[in-house]
Amino acid sequence: MSLPHSPLTTHHLPSSTYRLQLHKDFPFSAARKVLPYLARLGITDVYLSPIWASTPSSTHGYDVTDHSQINPELGGLRGLRQLSARAGELGLGIIVDFVPNHMGIAGGHNPYWEDVLRHGQGSRYAHFFDIAWQPLKRELAGKVLLPMLGDPYGRVLERGELALEWSGEDFFLRYWERRLPLSPRSMGTLLEEMAQSLPRTASDTSRAELGSIARSLQNLPRSNEAHLTDEDRLERAQEVEVATRRFVALLESSRAVGGALRATLETINADPHRLDAVIAEQNYRPAFWKVAAEEINYRRFFDINDLAALRMEDPRVFEWAHGLLFELLRGGLVQGVRLDHTDGLYDPEGYFRALQEGAAVALASSSLGAEESGKTLSPWPLYVVAEKILELGEHLPTDWAIHGTTGYDFLAELNGVFVDAAHEDDFSALYRRFTADRAAYPAQLYRGKSLIQRVSLPGEVNVLAEALERLAAGNWNSRDFTLSNLRNAIRETIASFPVYRTYLRLNGEREAGDDAKIAHAIREAKAHNRTSEQPLDPSVFDFLHDVLTLNAPNEELRQAYAEFALKFQQLTGPVTAKGAEDTAFYRYARLLSLNEVGGDPAHFGTSPAAFHASALARAAQWPHAMLAGSTHDTKRGEDTRARISVLSEMPQVWVAFLNTWTPLFDELAGQEPERVSRLDMYTLLQNALGAYPLSGLASGDFVERLAAYMLKAAREAKLHTGWAAPNEAYEAALGAFTRRLLTEPDFMAALDELHRLISPYGAQNGLSAALVRLTAAGVPDTYQGSEGWNQSLVDPDNRRPVDYAAFGRTLGRLERGLDPALAGKLLQTYETGAVKTLVTWAALQTRGSYPELFQQGDYRPISAGKYLLAYARTHAEQVAVTVAPRLAYSLTRGKTPWALGESWGNRTLTLPEAGTYTNVLTGQKLRLNTAKVPVAKVLEDFPLALLVRG
Repeated sequence: MSLPHSPLTTHHLPSSTYRLQLHKDFPFSAARKVLPYLARLGITDVYLSPIWASTPSSTHGYDVTDHSQINPELGGLRGLRQLSARAGELGLGIIVDFVPNHMGIAGGHNPYWEDVLRHGQGSRYAHFFDIAWQPLKRELAGKVLLPMLGDPYGRVLERGELALEWSGEDFFLRYWERRLPLSPRSMGTLLEEMAQSLPRTASDTSRAELGSIARSLQNLPRSNEAHLTDEDRLERAQEVEVATRRFVALLESSRAVGGALRATLETINADPHRLDAVIAEQNYRPAFWKVAAEEINYRRFFDINDLAALRMEDPRVFEWAHGLLFELLRGGLVQGVRLDHTDGLYDPEGYFRALQEGAAVALASSSLGAEESGKTLSPWPLYVVAEKILELGEHLPTDWAIHGTTGYDFLAELNGVFVDAAHEDDFSALYRRFTADRAAYPAQLYRGKSLIQRVSLPGEVNVLAEALERLAAGNWNSRDFTLSNLRNAIRETIASFPVYRTYLRLNGEREAGDDAKIAHAIREAKAHNRTSEQPLDPSVFDFLHDVLTLNAPNEELRQAYAEFALKFQQLTGPVTAKGAEDTAFYRYARLLSLNEVGGDPAHFGTSPAAFHASALARAAQWPHAMLAGSTHDTKRGEDTRARISVLSEMPQVWVAFLNTWTPLFDELAGQEPERVSRLDMYTLLQNALGAYPLSGLASGDFVERLAAYMLKAAREAKLHTGWAAPNEAYEAALGAFTRRLLTEPDFMAALDELHRLISPYGAQNGLSAALVRLTAAGVPDTYQGSEGWNQSLVDPDNRRPVDYAAFGRTLGRLERGLDPALAGKLLQTYETGAVKTLVTWAALQTRGSYPELFQQGDYRPISAGKYLLAYARTHAEQVAVTVAPRLAYSLTRGKTPWALGESWGNRTLTLPEAGTYTNVLTGQKLRLNTAKVPVAKVLEDFPLALLVRG
């Protein structure tokens, strides 16, 4: 079907969401108990982490093993029904996180992957996965490389760590706890050998049956036989199932056959040569895990071997993967979808449209009918937001069949508001002095992307290079380009790519600006090439440019160029993500609050004018996009960043602190070659300040949280250690440095003093950011626990349990009545986080009272000077004005902990119009005869305001 471009009624549009991280210790039943609290808080929709069957004990759910099943560890479909029913009673919608790009394949828990390992290209599910069955390494033709061994294959084989076994139901190749299925033809060979070794006492019937089963398996078509149809694959699977059942029955009826089975397996397992011969017959090749980067022949999620990419562009795969999701929509169990990692898809735009078309059919037949809850017009029937990282200046394609992004672009824009751009040069200078690192962030990003292509994803680059070589061979102008030169051109171009990816489609359509982005990458790649030790001929880059822009002499070649370009697009995203977020972000630590997913560490601060420009564009084009502050993927929680950003206002204080304690840092750093680097020291200090518990260090886990973070940060940086090749000596030195420094009494007293100085200003940043997130144009998302202070570090630290009982008690206190006295008391005891809960609750209650204002209202910037971010939301006669201070330390010169009253001098704020306004955060009323009002009056007793005109 085709969706209309004219607006239609969307079944459900959320006003606010709350993210819950589900796992076996926080299943549907636990989430159900939290729902009444969320309804009281003012949330309209619960936003769940992936609910589909995943690897057992998964703490995140992104390693989905079966899209057609609800995770039994969470409570299965029954648990989801109960959760949905309770949500419906409370007026809450449910948005689910869907993973279209990949599946988890670890541990034998994915039945579709296991079937591919058994049957190879003859599997009913071979089309599910993006596997190169004819890879560059010809010995792997028709096989899947499995990089799962702890040592090279020969050593593992000779040590007897690989063994054939019969489980009672099937044959397997065992490697420790991992059991790999055997191909049917190799099973036939085993049974034939058993038949020949049967004792004379075996009955003729048993002998004949065993031989018959063996022949039925050996006569199956080879898995790589050409022209296998889906019906052939199904018939093959059924024949194997029948043969296996016959063998199980034979084992139960014949003791002799059981003895022959044991003897045959023992004989083969005792002889490495014979066992190797059996393994060689499989549709996979077990290999040392370190060969994965070079030789792996299935597309992965980034460089994670246990996450295999899906071919979602295949209509059969799409239909299977979304069948249950559409059933949940049809039954009214879920109301919206958040899409994970859509840049990994072959054709994101086509996928979005297919999703909406399927949802339209499901919702049309929904028992809820079209009148369910949607009152807002939208071009698309299903509320969908997509995870998409937008680089600075990049815009989301406006014709995508979604309602916007998951909010990383907003997060980056808002995050920068609390960084003082005036001190960029000072911060850059002190960073260079302390770390001796003079490389700017763009250089670190280029190095990171280059490194990832050489170390983590060289196999994927090799596949592209081989495909490009085949294209080059077809033209006499490019025939002499060597595979090595083409590979290097691809690497340089990807390392220079200015965005995560472009969006060419197979029919040649592309997004506006894609050609310019490709031209930019080619131009930068040529510039880097000119300075290399062995520069390539520039014509290699010109050829790659022609291919990526489909500049072909005929339609047949143009189609071949398009197929290459689509695969190229699928690689630029993972390389950029790994090169930036998981490498350069950990190598460049000038101000770590800027090193956030969706952000650019080179961009030192966002002016109010720049924030307003982005907010206006979002209000006009994506009014229902998510607005995020913290997510499961952020490198630091929103309030950790808010505190670190205060340092940008006080470079002199920060450099004095560093100078005072540098002798101690050097004393504890250890000796070469394991001496802790200045970069790691600088990283530790900023994170220690950001995560320093407002309630003090009595809880006892602060030091170990930082030690765990530093280990991960050092491995991600890949400078002194790494995930692939850990440097145990350096990691031990780093751990010792962290623990000794954070338990050294004099240093900790000084760190505590600095913490107390920046703490209220960090809290001011956190409160202002929360208020803006909750009132700007879009759908505010609150990550679990972020209604209080979120001083988390990178995952898994950000998935710690949330004390909902304590939040519930705070909410009860607020519900009994809000007045300036209560707001002031909570401000005085801001360390508890209750004041942030107050801001969250009051803003969400206001959204609930004025739904049209916040979902459909205009966004009107208010010019309010350097120290305020202010704007109005207006709809008909309704007006709400957000007043959010920024750079409060600079405003107060550090003399008062809060930017109140007289701190604002004679600064004024111009509201949309005069009238009576209520600050819903305190209950204070302002009766104004003029639209211009002193800021000191608005912020007399509380350091931010949400003014609603009565």
